[in-house]
Amino acid sequence: MKSNDWLHGFRHSSPYINTHRGRTVVLSISGDAIAHDNLINIIHDLTLLSSLGIRLVITFGARSQIQRRLDQAGESSRFHRGLRITGEGQLPLVLEAIGGLRSHLESQLSMGLVNSPMHNARIRVSSGNFVTARPVGVLDGVDFGYTGKVRRVDVEGIERLLELGHIVLVPPQGYSATGDVFNLSYEDVGSQVAAALQAEKLIIFTRHQGVLDEEGALVRELSARQASDRLAAGRLTGDDADLLRAACDACVKGVKRAHIISYAADGALLEELFTRDGSGTLVSGDTYEQIRAAGVEDIGGIMELIRPLEEQGVLVRRSREMLETEIDRFVVAERDGTVVGCAALYHFPDERAGELSCFAVDAAYRRAGRGDDILATVEQMARRQGIQRLFVLTTQTEHWFRERGFQPSTVQALPGPKLAAYNAQRNSKVFVKPL
Repeated sequence: MKSNDWLHGFRHSSPYINTHRGRTVVLSISGDAIAHDNLINIIHDLTLLSSLGIRLVITFGARSQIQRRLDQAGESSRFHRGLRITGEGQLPLVLEAIGGLRSHLESQLSMGLVNSPMHNARIRVSSGNFVTARPVGVLDGVDFGYTGKVRRVDVEGIERLLELGHIVLVPPQGYSATGDVFNLSYEDVGSQVAAALQAEKLIIFTRHQGVLDEEGALVRELSARQASDRLAAGRLTGDDADLLRAACDACVKGVKRAHIISYAADGALLEELFTRDGSGTLVSGDTYEQIRAAGVEDIGGIMELIRPLEEQGVLVRRSREMLETEIDRFVVAERDGTVVGCAALYHFPDERAGELSCFAVDAAYRRAGRGDDILATVEQMARRQGIQRLFVLTTQTEHWFRERGFQPSTVQALPGPKLAAYNAQRNSKVFVKPL
């Protein structure tokens, strides 16, 4: 690692720091994550997020700890539809396990040892009866006893503590108006709390790097619809399906983004929040990446994007002045505030023709369909302008355009003004696509 890599990363994290400051982030941590050796690093990262002005709500699970406590007491565990059945005699043991974890998390968040990342942190942690619950009841003839579901979240109570700068801790238990207490699924608590608060993000920790595909490779991005389709197809099972379902439900209910990341990888939380591509899987309920008309504020990003291609001779050089006068012809693909693709459409109304020009995609984002999306956007623009044929001049990307319906043509077929400006030294090939 280069000695100044930290400096580069720190400087480039500032837009994300500014974006997240004052926003509410809900974290959902399983009992297995709390028992993992990497918990202390997660705690240090949470301390850093709090110091940066991010409003934190931590929901946690206690599944493995509950199981251990029941085993110690000689109590059998029964499950149905993936939920633990909580009998009246088992409820005190369940609450004991949850209470122990709550105290453990509070103690970890209260550390302030000299020479540690938490020295002088002075974090205030608050918890309480923020969740009203109802019993699951009887399903398929099975009585779930004191296993419940979230009914309502005390948004006002949580918000007051967040305004005071507290980290709010929400255990996997809820209360009813009758004074009963219920054992809740931490996935349900995390999703419902994030939705009720209309949180900026829901962060879910898992044993994997994120959501994995059938070959075990990380799936970096999913829309809420794609996540639902994946669940409906049965591609995930067990805890993996429960976590993705919680992320999807939160996004459908208004949470902007949900992230599924590893609890075992040191720094996964910071990487997910403060780098462009993150460390795990992003589930988005809105348009995380969009293709839109360009504005003058995009000129710097476009120049940075096309400069390497200009130096390689792939694109014709364009000055800032030229971009400023022609910016209304451009569309850009924006990913989390960064221009990762662009294209321009030049209209020749007398010939009802249009030129696709300055077509570029960041090297890190090719082979992911972004070029196709930009082309589709330009074709839609061309049709709206009455353009009947779209042409492109290229020196190195012939096959890409041919695979998308462009046919070889001749220089003489170019519109008059374009033919007059044709640079024979570049010897660009001409391809045309009827619209």
